[in-house]
Amino acid sequence: MANIVKLSPNQILLNEGEHSRSMYWVQSGQLVVTKKRGNEDVILGHVYTGELVGEISFLDKESRSATVKATIESELIVIPQETFDNIFKGQPKWLDILVKTLAERLRKANARIKI
Repeated sequence: MANIVKLSPNQILLNEGEHSRSMYWVQSGQLVVTKKRGNEDVILGHVYTGELVGEISFLDKESRSATVKATIESELIVIPQETFDNIFKGQPKWLDILVKTLAERLRKANARIKI
């Protein structure tokens, strides 16, 4: 059975800088992605039903690049690292390299964006 996370409005799912071994699939609701700039939270975007969140740090195993919190009641399915790794075990090595390369390039591109 899947692990479900239910969030209330303004409840934080992920904190910038923390480490985690999960990503999330939004089943219902909406979340906002923010990054600290001084004492201010800058909105980077929103995550909607059907989308994944927390995927960059999930794939490259680095710290979370942003904070994510619910804007409305939301329900998400937790995808643990172990589950993902078990699925990937039978895949060609180049697929693992592709995923890691894309995650690394996305993280570098995000770091170059001035908020």
